[in-house]
Amino acid sequence: MSKNFKKVEDVLYRKIFNYAKGGISIVSLNGAWVKVNHSLSKLLGYSEEEFYSMAFQDITHKDDLEKDINLMHQLLNGDIENYQMEKRYFHKDGHIVWALLSVSLVRDPEGEPMYFISQITDISEQKSASWRFKLLMNVIKGQNETLKDFTYIATHDIRTHIGNLFSISEFLEEENPELVDSENFKMLKESISNLNDTIEHLRQIKIDKPKHEHNLSSLRLNDYIKSATYNVNAIAKKEQCTILNNVDANIKVMATEAYLDSIILNFLTNAIKYKSPKRLPVVELTTEIRGQYVVLKIADNGVGMDLSKNGSKLFTLNGTFNNHHDSRGIGLFITKNHIESLGGKIEVDSVVDKGTSFSLYFIRA
Repeated sequence: MSKNFKKVEDVLYRKIFNYAKGGISIVSLNGAWVKVNHSLSKLLGYSEEEFYSMAFQDITHKDDLEKDINLMHQLLNGDIENYQMEKRYFHKDGHIVWALLSVSLVRDPEGEPMYFISQITDISEQKSASWRFKLLMNVIKGQNETLKDFTYIATHDIRTHIGNLFSISEFLEEENPELVDSENFKMLKESISNLNDTIEHLRQIKIDKPKHEHNLSSLRLNDYIKSATYNVNAIAKKEQCTILNNVDANIKVMATEAYLDSIILNFLTNAIKYKSPKRLPVVELTTEIRGQYVVLKIADNGVGMDLSKNGSKLFTLNGTFNNHHDSRGIGLFITKNHIESLGGKIEVDSVVDKGTSFSLYFIRA
Protein backbone atom coordinates (compact mmCIF):
# COMPACT_ATOMS: atom_id res chain seq x y z
CA MET A 1 0.00 0.00 0.00
CA SER A 2 1.46 3.39 -1.01
CA LYS A 3 1.98 6.13 1.57
CA ASN A 4 -0.34 8.48 -0.35
CA PHE A 5 -3.11 5.89 -0.36
CA LYS A 6 -2.55 5.30 3.35
CA LYS A 7 -2.95 9.03 4.01
CA VAL A 8 -6.18 9.14 1.99
CA GLU A 9 -7.44 6.09 3.86
CA ASP A 10 -6.60 7.65 7.25
CA VAL A 11 -8.41 10.88 6.32
CA LEU A 12 -11.42 8.85 5.16
CA TYR A 13 -11.55 6.89 8.41
CA ARG A 14 -11.32 10.07 10.46
CA LYS A 15 -14.17 11.66 8.52
CA ILE A 16 -16.34 8.57 8.90
CA PHE A 17 -15.59 8.51 12.64
CA ASN A 18 -16.13 12.21 13.25
CA TYR A 19 -19.19 12.78 11.09
CA ALA A 20 -21.10 9.52 11.35
CA LYS A 21 -24.76 10.09 12.20
CA GLY A 22 -24.62 7.78 15.23
CA GLY A 23 -22.36 8.10 18.23
CA ILE A 24 -19.01 6.31 17.94
CA SER A 25 -16.32 6.13 20.60
CA ILE A 26 -13.06 4.44 21.46
CA VAL A 27 -13.01 3.35 25.10
CA SER A 28 -10.02 2.15 27.15
CA LEU A 29 -10.02 -1.22 28.90
CA ASN A 30 -10.87 0.48 32.21
CA GLY A 31 -13.78 2.45 30.71
CA ALA A 32 -12.18 5.86 30.06
CA TRP A 33 -13.28 7.71 26.92
CA VAL A 34 -10.30 7.80 24.54
CA LYS A 35 -11.99 9.28 21.47
CA VAL A 36 -15.57 10.39 20.79
CA ASN A 37 -17.19 11.74 17.64
CA HIS A 38 -19.36 14.82 17.13
CA SER A 39 -22.62 12.84 17.15
CA LEU A 40 -21.91 11.44 20.61
CA SER A 41 -21.08 14.88 21.99
CA LYS A 42 -24.34 16.21 20.56
CA LEU A 43 -26.34 13.24 21.87
CA LEU A 44 -25.11 13.44 25.48
CA GLY A 45 -24.28 17.16 25.71
CA TYR A 46 -20.65 16.86 26.85
CA SER A 47 -17.73 18.46 25.01
CA GLU A 48 -14.84 16.24 23.92
CA GLU A 49 -12.72 17.61 26.76
CA GLU A 50 -15.43 16.74 29.28
CA PHE A 51 -15.69 13.22 27.89
CA TYR A 52 -11.94 12.68 28.20
CA SER A 53 -12.04 13.57 31.90
CA MET A 54 -14.60 10.82 32.60
CA ALA A 55 -15.21 7.11 32.20
CA PHE A 56 -18.39 5.64 30.75
CA GLN A 57 -19.26 4.42 34.28
CA ASP A 58 -19.65 8.06 35.40
CA ILE A 59 -22.64 8.73 33.14
CA THR A 60 -24.24 5.27 33.01
CA HIS A 61 -27.50 4.68 34.85
CA LYS A 62 -26.85 2.53 37.93
CA ASP A 63 -29.41 -0.09 36.89
CA ASP A 64 -27.56 -0.74 33.60
CA LEU A 65 -23.96 -0.54 34.80
CA GLU A 66 -23.53 -4.08 36.17
CA LYS A 67 -24.83 -5.72 32.99
CA ASP A 68 -22.56 -3.56 30.82
CA ILE A 69 -19.47 -4.36 32.89
CA ASN A 70 -20.27 -8.10 32.95
CA LEU A 71 -20.53 -8.14 29.16
CA MET A 72 -17.23 -6.24 28.91
CA HIS A 73 -15.53 -8.94 31.00
CA GLN A 74 -17.00 -11.67 28.79
CA LEU A 75 -15.62 -9.81 25.78
CA LEU A 76 -12.17 -9.50 27.37
CA ASN A 77 -12.19 -13.19 28.32
CA GLY A 78 -13.02 -14.22 24.77
CA ASP A 79 -16.40 -15.70 25.74
CA ILE A 80 -18.19 -13.48 23.21
CA GLU A 81 -17.04 -11.62 20.09
CA ASN A 82 -19.22 -8.53 20.63
CA TYR A 83 -22.35 -7.48 22.46
CA GLN A 84 -25.35 -5.22 22.14
CA MET A 85 -27.62 -3.88 24.88
CA GLU A 86 -30.09 -1.14 25.62
CA LYS A 87 -28.82 1.22 28.31
CA ARG A 88 -29.38 4.62 29.82
CA TYR A 89 -26.89 7.47 29.90
CA PHE A 90 -27.19 10.70 31.88
CA HIS A 91 -27.19 13.75 29.61
CA LYS A 92 -25.11 16.69 30.80
CA ASP A 93 -28.28 18.57 31.80
CA GLY A 94 -29.49 15.62 33.88
CA HIS A 95 -32.14 13.89 31.81
CA ILE A 96 -31.98 10.26 30.71
CA VAL A 97 -30.94 9.27 27.19
CA TRP A 98 -31.88 5.75 26.11
CA ALA A 99 -29.33 4.23 23.71
CA LEU A 100 -28.64 1.03 21.84
CA LEU A 101 -25.02 0.21 22.64
CA SER A 102 -22.96 -2.06 20.37
CA VAL A 103 -19.45 -2.95 21.55
CA SER A 104 -16.55 -4.81 19.97
CA LEU A 105 -12.97 -5.35 21.16
CA VAL A 106 -9.82 -4.49 19.22
CA ARG A 107 -6.81 -6.72 19.88
CA ASP A 108 -3.14 -6.32 18.88
CA PRO A 109 -1.36 -8.79 16.54
CA GLU A 110 -0.53 -11.00 19.56
CA GLY A 111 -4.21 -11.16 20.54
CA GLU A 112 -3.93 -8.89 23.57
CA PRO A 113 -6.88 -6.51 24.18
CA MET A 114 -6.20 -2.88 23.23
CA TYR A 115 -9.46 -0.93 23.41
CA PHE A 116 -13.21 -1.10 22.84
CA ILE A 117 -15.11 0.35 19.89
CA SER A 118 -18.62 1.47 20.91
CA GLN A 119 -21.50 2.51 18.68
CA ILE A 120 -24.23 4.42 20.53
CA THR A 121 -27.58 4.99 18.85
CA ASP A 122 -30.30 7.19 20.36
CA ILE A 123 -33.51 5.18 20.95
CA SER A 124 -35.11 7.54 23.48
CA GLU A 125 -38.27 8.11 21.45
CA GLN A 126 -38.77 4.39 20.82
CA LYS A 127 -38.22 3.55 24.49
CA SER A 128 -40.35 6.32 25.94
CA ALA A 129 -43.70 4.62 25.45
CA SER A 130 -42.54 1.19 26.64
CA TRP A 131 -40.66 2.72 29.60
CA ARG A 132 -43.75 4.57 30.79
CA PHE A 133 -45.83 1.47 30.27
CA LYS A 134 -43.46 -0.58 32.45
CA LEU A 135 -43.60 2.07 35.16
CA LEU A 136 -47.37 1.94 35.01
CA MET A 137 -47.37 -1.85 35.27
CA ASN A 138 -45.11 -1.62 38.34
CA VAL A 139 -47.56 0.81 39.91
CA ILE A 140 -50.56 -1.46 39.32
CA LYS A 141 -48.73 -4.70 40.11
CA GLY A 142 -50.76 -6.76 42.52
CA GLN A 143 -53.95 -4.75 41.93
CA ASN A 144 -55.44 -6.69 39.05
CA GLU A 145 -57.66 -8.73 41.34
CA THR A 146 -60.58 -6.44 40.48
CA LEU A 147 -61.29 -3.81 37.86
CA LYS A 148 -61.99 -1.17 40.48
CA ASP A 149 -58.48 -1.55 41.98
CA PHE A 150 -57.09 -0.96 38.51
CA THR A 151 -59.37 2.06 38.05
CA TYR A 152 -58.01 3.67 41.20
CA ILE A 153 -54.48 3.63 39.81
CA ALA A 154 -55.29 4.16 36.13
CA THR A 155 -57.50 7.24 36.58
CA HIS A 156 -55.07 9.13 38.76
CA ASP A 157 -51.49 7.93 38.79
CA ILE A 158 -51.16 7.56 35.02
CA ARG A 159 -51.88 11.28 34.80
CA THR A 160 -48.66 11.88 36.74
CA HIS A 161 -46.68 9.88 34.18
CA ILE A 162 -48.44 11.74 31.35
CA GLY A 163 -47.37 15.01 32.99
CA ASN A 164 -43.82 13.66 33.14
CA LEU A 165 -44.00 12.79 29.42
CA PHE A 166 -45.29 16.27 28.58
CA SER A 167 -42.35 17.79 30.49
CA ILE A 168 -39.83 15.54 28.75
CA SER A 169 -41.26 16.42 25.31
CA GLU A 170 -40.97 20.13 26.19
CA PHE A 171 -37.33 19.66 27.25
CA LEU A 172 -36.61 17.89 23.95
CA GLU A 173 -38.30 20.66 21.97
CA GLU A 174 -36.35 23.37 23.81
CA GLU A 175 -33.04 21.57 23.29
CA ASN A 176 -33.76 20.60 19.67
CA PRO A 177 -36.02 23.21 17.99
CA GLU A 178 -35.82 21.30 14.73
CA LEU A 179 -37.92 18.53 16.31
CA VAL A 180 -41.09 20.60 15.80
CA ASP A 181 -40.84 19.78 12.10
CA SER A 182 -40.33 16.07 12.71
CA GLU A 183 -43.35 13.98 11.83
CA ASN A 184 -42.39 11.42 14.48
CA PHE A 185 -42.18 14.09 17.17
CA LYS A 186 -45.60 15.47 16.17
CA MET A 187 -47.00 11.95 16.40
CA LEU A 188 -45.41 11.50 19.84
CA LYS A 189 -46.98 14.70 21.21
CA GLU A 190 -50.34 13.81 19.70
CA SER A 191 -50.15 10.33 21.25
CA ILE A 192 -49.44 11.83 24.69
CA SER A 193 -52.41 14.17 24.27
CA ASN A 194 -54.66 11.29 23.21
CA LEU A 195 -53.54 9.24 26.20
CA ASN A 196 -54.39 12.14 28.48
CA ASP A 197 -57.89 12.31 26.94
CA THR A 198 -58.35 8.56 27.42
CA ILE A 199 -57.43 8.76 31.10
CA GLU A 200 -59.78 11.71 31.56
CA HIS A 201 -62.59 9.57 30.13
CA LEU A 202 -61.72 6.72 32.49
CA ARG A 203 -61.83 9.19 35.38
CA GLN A 204 -65.54 9.60 34.79
CA ILE A 205 -66.12 5.98 35.77
CA LYS A 206 -67.78 5.72 39.17
CA ILE A 207 -65.22 4.95 41.89
CA ASP A 208 -66.30 2.55 44.63
CA LYS A 209 -64.62 1.92 47.93
CA PRO A 210 -61.77 -0.58 47.58
CA LYS A 211 -61.37 -3.90 49.33
CA HIS A 212 -59.81 -3.90 52.77
CA GLU A 213 -58.37 -7.38 52.49
CA HIS A 214 -54.79 -7.41 51.19
CA ASN A 215 -51.84 -9.70 51.38
CA LEU A 216 -49.41 -7.30 53.05
CA SER A 217 -45.65 -7.63 52.71
CA SER A 218 -42.74 -6.19 54.66
CA LEU A 219 -41.40 -3.42 52.40
CA ARG A 220 -38.42 -1.10 52.82
CA LEU A 221 -40.02 2.35 52.76
CA ASN A 222 -36.98 4.22 51.48
CA ASP A 223 -36.80 2.06 48.34
CA TYR A 224 -40.27 3.20 47.29
CA ILE A 225 -39.52 6.83 48.11
CA LYS A 226 -36.42 6.71 45.91
CA SER A 227 -38.44 5.13 43.10
CA ALA A 228 -41.23 7.74 43.32
CA THR A 229 -38.68 10.58 43.44
CA TYR A 230 -37.01 9.18 40.34
CA ASN A 231 -40.36 8.94 38.54
CA VAL A 232 -41.19 12.63 39.09
CA ASN A 233 -37.70 13.95 38.33
CA ALA A 234 -38.76 15.66 35.08
CA ILE A 235 -41.69 17.44 36.76
CA ALA A 236 -39.48 18.44 39.71
CA LYS A 237 -36.81 19.77 37.38
CA LYS A 238 -39.33 21.81 35.40
CA GLU A 239 -40.68 23.39 38.59
CA GLN A 240 -37.18 23.82 40.10
CA CYS A 241 -38.29 21.73 43.07
CA THR A 242 -35.85 20.30 45.61
CA ILE A 243 -36.86 16.96 47.13
CA LEU A 244 -35.08 16.10 50.40
CA ASN A 245 -35.22 12.43 51.35
CA ASN A 246 -34.29 12.12 55.04
CA VAL A 247 -36.08 8.84 55.60
CA ASP A 248 -34.38 6.17 57.70
CA ALA A 249 -33.03 3.69 55.15
CA ASN A 250 -33.72 0.67 57.39
CA ILE A 251 -37.39 1.26 58.22
CA LYS A 252 -39.87 -1.28 56.87
CA VAL A 253 -43.66 -1.08 56.72
CA MET A 254 -46.48 -3.54 56.05
CA ALA A 255 -48.06 -2.70 52.69
CA THR A 256 -48.67 -3.81 49.13
CA GLU A 257 -46.18 -2.63 46.50
CA ALA A 258 -48.73 -0.99 44.20
CA TYR A 259 -50.51 0.91 46.99
CA LEU A 260 -47.24 2.15 48.52
CA ASP A 261 -46.05 3.32 45.09
CA SER A 262 -49.35 5.11 44.49
CA ILE A 263 -49.49 6.79 47.91
CA ILE A 264 -45.98 8.26 47.80
CA LEU A 265 -46.26 9.29 44.15
CA ASN A 266 -49.52 11.14 44.82
CA PHE A 267 -48.19 13.15 47.77
CA LEU A 268 -44.97 14.07 45.94
CA THR A 269 -46.81 15.33 42.85
CA ASN A 270 -49.32 17.25 45.00
CA ALA A 271 -46.49 18.93 46.92
CA ILE A 272 -44.94 20.06 43.63
CA LYS A 273 -48.27 20.99 42.04
CA TYR A 274 -49.33 23.31 44.88
CA LYS A 275 -46.07 25.23 45.09
CA SER A 276 -46.00 28.89 46.10
CA PRO A 277 -45.26 31.47 43.38
CA LYS A 278 -43.25 33.39 46.00
CA ARG A 279 -40.43 30.86 46.46
CA LEU A 280 -38.78 27.82 44.98
CA PRO A 281 -40.53 24.64 46.08
CA VAL A 282 -38.94 22.33 48.64
CA VAL A 283 -40.38 18.98 49.73
CA GLU A 284 -38.90 17.11 52.71
CA LEU A 285 -39.62 13.49 53.70
CA THR A 286 -38.84 12.22 57.21
CA THR A 287 -39.89 9.29 59.41
CA GLU A 288 -40.44 8.52 63.07
CA ILE A 289 -41.72 5.58 65.09
CA ARG A 290 -44.93 6.00 67.07
CA GLY A 291 -45.89 2.77 68.81
CA GLN A 292 -46.91 0.18 66.22
CA TYR A 293 -46.75 2.75 63.43
CA VAL A 294 -44.10 4.19 61.14
CA VAL A 295 -45.07 7.80 60.44
CA LEU A 296 -43.92 9.17 57.09
CA LYS A 297 -44.02 12.96 57.14
CA ILE A 298 -44.13 14.79 53.79
CA ALA A 299 -43.76 18.57 54.29
CA ASP A 300 -43.70 21.31 51.65
CA ASN A 301 -43.37 25.10 51.58
CA GLY A 302 -46.24 25.60 49.16
CA VAL A 303 -49.44 27.64 49.17
CA GLY A 304 -50.90 25.82 52.17
CA MET A 305 -54.63 25.76 53.01
CA ASP A 306 -57.13 26.90 55.60
CA LEU A 307 -58.09 23.68 57.40
CA SER A 308 -60.81 25.43 59.43
CA LYS A 309 -62.68 26.07 56.17
CA ASN A 310 -61.67 23.14 54.02
CA GLY A 311 -60.50 20.39 56.37
CA SER A 312 -63.83 18.56 56.27
CA LYS A 313 -63.74 18.05 52.50
CA LEU A 314 -60.00 17.51 52.14
CA PHE A 315 -60.28 13.76 51.58
CA THR A 316 -63.70 13.67 49.92
CA LEU A 317 -64.33 12.61 46.33
CA ASN A 318 -64.24 15.65 44.00
CA GLY A 319 -63.66 17.87 47.04
CA THR A 320 -61.61 20.56 45.29
CA PHE A 321 -60.98 23.92 46.96
CA ASN A 322 -57.97 25.12 45.00
CA ASN A 323 -58.14 26.97 41.69
CA HIS A 324 -55.16 25.05 40.27
CA HIS A 325 -55.98 24.06 36.67
CA ASP A 326 -55.00 20.45 37.35
CA SER A 327 -57.08 19.94 40.51
CA ARG A 328 -59.51 17.03 40.22
CA GLY A 329 -60.45 16.25 43.80
CA ILE A 330 -59.63 12.58 43.52
CA GLY A 331 -55.99 12.08 44.54
CA LEU A 332 -56.38 12.48 48.30
CA PHE A 333 -59.60 10.48 48.26
CA ILE A 334 -57.77 7.58 46.64
CA THR A 335 -54.71 7.73 48.88
CA LYS A 336 -56.79 7.98 52.06
CA ASN A 337 -58.64 4.79 51.07
CA HIS A 338 -55.34 3.09 50.18
CA ILE A 339 -53.73 3.96 53.52
CA GLU A 340 -56.79 2.94 55.53
CA SER A 341 -57.01 -0.36 53.65
CA LEU A 342 -53.42 -1.01 54.81
CA GLY A 343 -54.42 -0.38 58.43
CA GLY A 344 -53.06 3.17 58.62
CA LYS A 345 -54.34 6.74 58.72
CA ILE A 346 -53.50 10.29 57.60
CA GLU A 347 -53.03 13.48 59.62
CA VAL A 348 -52.52 16.93 58.11
CA ASP A 349 -51.17 20.26 59.34
CA SER A 350 -51.25 23.31 57.08
CA VAL A 351 -50.84 27.09 57.20
CA VAL A 352 -51.88 29.36 54.34
CA ASP A 353 -48.85 30.68 52.44
CA LYS A 354 -46.49 28.64 54.64
CA GLY A 355 -46.96 25.08 53.48
CA THR A 356 -48.53 21.73 54.28
CA SER A 357 -47.35 18.66 56.17
CA PHE A 358 -49.00 15.25 55.80
CA SER A 359 -48.29 12.50 58.33
CA LEU A 360 -48.91 9.04 56.87
CA TYR A 361 -49.27 6.19 59.37
CA PHE A 362 -48.19 2.71 58.24
CA ILE A 363 -48.10 -0.46 60.32
CA ARG A 364 -44.52 -1.10 61.37
CA ALA A 365 -42.98 -4.29 59.97
